[in-house]
Amino acid sequence: MSHPIKATRLPPAWPTYTGSAQYVGTSASGRVSVWVDPSLGQPGLANAQWLVQDGDRIAAANDTIFGTTGQPVSVMIYAIGGQTNGTGGADHGGCDYSSGSAIEVDASFGSNPRITGLFEAELSECDMGGNLCGYSNGEALSRWCAAIVSGNALADFATAPTWYQDGMPDWVDRTEHTDQDPDSIGCGMAFISWLMRKGYAIGPIARAMVALGDSGTLAALYARLTGSPAGDAWPAFQAAVQALPNGVTTDDPFGAAALLAHRLLSLA
Repeated sequence: MSHPIKATRLPPAWPTYTGSAQYVGTSASGRVSVWVDPSLGQPGLANAQWLVQDGDRIAAANDTIFGTTGQPVSVMIYAIGGQTNGTGGADHGGCDYSSGSAIEVDASFGSNPRITGLFEAELSECDMGGNLCGYSNGEALSRWCAAIVSGNALADFATAPTWYQDGMPDWVDRTEHTDQDPDSIGCGMAFISWLMRKGYAIGPIARAMVALGDSGTLAALYARLTGSPAGDAWPAFQAAVQALPNGVTTDDPFGAAALLAHRLLSLA
């Protein structure tokens, strides 16, 4: 006989969710505590139970990417924007573990890896130290972290094809101060794919971007990683994109994820 899970602790103040919250559990390390909107029934509960089990793996992967030891976070799973397929996205209140530790994730009935991806997208921003979050380059980085940790479970969020179709505007030499613009985010996604194809793993990329901070650009990232002038970044990247036989159809047009699948979290 099954019995309903009873809440054993009080939830934090969520950024937007105002309904009742059912406590589901906490990961073995105590790093990830998960709640769910009880009105979602068994499908929502399954999402939450998945995250309790996968939470420590996600947190460890995130630590490896950023070279940090993260702090405990709380996660609320509900139908963001009325969606239950993950397309409602995820959010949190701030860009560090102090202001952003209460994370909201859209339910994704029948597709638990999307829960992993949405959670990692927000968790990664907590490790940006108050920088990058809310900017186009930081959004691209968080989406790449989500893709790597979830096995690209959010491929339908792709923005690089939009950037390509819109004429490839230069968001390498400048950064958009928003995380809602598909062109600037898409440019960042393709640029990171290119850097990874060139042999730079996500760890060094993430750490360099955090070190550069809000004033950093993708061109500055290129200079820091390669030792080449920042002014070389856009022409070299533009030429690489134009040489792609099929153009840009995904967020990973250079096939970096497949190439580096065996060491995506390497710090080498």
